[in-house]
Amino acid sequence: MPRTRCHLCGSRPPRRACPALGRDICAICCGGQREESIDCPLDCPHLREARRHEKPPAPDPKTLPHADIEITERWLAGHEMLVVLSGRFLLLAALDTRGAVDNDVREALDALARTYRTSSSGLIYESRPGNPIAAAIADRFRREMEAFRERAARETGVHSIRDQDLLGALVFWQRMEWQRNNGRRKGRAFLDSLLSLLPPAPPPEQNLVSA
Repeated sequence: MPRTRCHLCGSRPPRRACPALGRDICAICCGGQREESIDCPLDCPHLREARRHEKPPAPDPKTLPHADIEITERWLAGHEMLVVLSGRFLLLAALDTRGAVDNDVREALDALARTYRTSSSGLIYESRPGNPIAAAIADRFRREMEAFRERAARETGVHSIRDQDLLGALVFWQRMEWQRNNGRRKGRAFLDSLLSLLPPAPPPEQNLVSA
């Protein structure tokens, strides 16, 4: 009876059931191809174990997104609900976009931040990613955020979410992604962290108005 071999390398004995491939693979292929050639589901037990020990590559301080914008602890405390809301819309947009990974989210965040930075200065210019997956994420985010802003305005009678504050929230998530991106081609370490960071229920409109 022939010995079973790893589905990927065909040489080593398989040690792990890969939920993405539906086949058994060896630990070496799992570690080397994880989030590179394999679209690992976020609930894969081998991926979750790897996350516990994963150390993302240190980002270059010179590439800090929008380095001239200061995001302080005081600012975050005053805009906590907006930061949570924007993170939730970003997460939902990414999870509902087929094939989306952290690098696509990075492009979407860059375009969104550029758009709201321009609008906060009084100009109207929409920055749109050339990457169709990133563009889909950015479009979904804009629709969700604008619908929320309109609803909040109808219920309160005031426009409670300024473009400048929304820019700050987006820059916060840009920097979080910048820190947590693990550098793998299909990596979703940042999206995984969003799932664990965000509370289960969306914030109420009245908290945003008072923020």
